[in-house]
Amino acid sequence: MSTATEAHSHDDHADHGHDDHAHDGHAHGDHHGPSDKQFVGVALLLAAVTAAEVAISYVDIGPLFLPLLLGMMAFKFIVVVLWFMHLKFDSKWFNMAFWSGLILAITVYVAAITTFEFWVK
Repeated sequence: MSTATEAHSHDDHADHGHDDHAHDGHAHGDHHGPSDKQFVGVALLLAAVTAAEVAISYVDIGPLFLPLLLGMMAFKFIVVVLWFMHLKFDSKWFNMAFWSGLILAITVYVAAITTFEFWVK
């Protein structure tokens, strides 16, 4: 419901050449985040990396097998976090909170498995 005060306030802005949408700091044509074309490109990139992972699983590449797959996995994780979770386009504070939490979780996990002598054969 609109009140008389809101209508008067809106008219005042119009009379003074103000655009209601200009107050949010963005122009009408601004687009936040990636376009559909960029999303498709990222999805195709992730599909190609996944296909490479599957192909590598059928080839004997010796001691490079696990590090290569882990690297590709980490790459896909970072791409998904940055693009599909929109972290690339969010505030630096959200970015810092996410990566700090991830580092803390990995540190706690490594400390826990070290406690159980996971690394000792």
